Amino acid sequence: MSGAIRLVIVDDHPVVRDGLSSMFARDPEFEVVGEAADGAEAVRVAEALRPDVVLMDLRMPGMDGVSATRELVRRGSGVRVLVLTTYDTDSDVLPAIEAGATGYLLKDAPRDELLRGVRAAARGEAVLAPTVAARLMERVRGSGAGPLSQRELEVLQLVAAGATNREAAAKLFITEATIKSHMMNIYAKLGVSDRASAVTEGFNRGLLVPRTQTEQPR
Repeated sequence: MSGAIRLVIVDDHPVVRDGLSSMFARDPEFEVVGEAADGAEAVRVAEALRPDVVLMDLRMPGMDGVSATRELVRRGSGVRVLVLTTYDTDSDVLPAIEAGATGYLLKDAPRDELLRGVRAAARGEAVLAPTVAARLMERVRGSGAGPLSQRELEVLQLVAAGATNREAAAKLFITEATIKSHMMNIYAKLGVSDRASAVTEGFNRGLLVPRTQTEQPR
């Protein structure tokens, strides 16, 4: 991606929008191009301004963040939605992910974690707050789910080789949204919250083999 990452900040509290705008304004890597106070306004602003990332609150009057996320995905605008909320319960996390959110972070996240999350979202990568990843892991374990499926392993192998979500989707002949869903499952099963950690854990568990071990001598 060339140029600054263009952001729209969505939150029903003006003080939160002001604080986030000020934080991102201090970093030339980001440009806040618009704000919205509810989901319906978020959809209108995102459609008009075509940002790279929408930083989306969940609980707002009128149209909530999940509904707004679902509508943006339905319209195929290509904008990445990164949820930023104070709520980390299953009833909040799962609907947001199912609606098409690229990531889910909490408002108490350190500044560096938030900036990394926005960068990852702009690249189309799934990102989860550590506590959210832990919740999903507990849910997966509770459902009796086992190790990575064959398709999840294929996705992890492509990610380890440096493929983006879009590139992995093209290689596997599936949609980018499906790749994101697989990544969320991988995070939960491995107990991690980002791509780099998933790859590291994959090597640690022997799910991935260093390339030098798989290459045949010439």
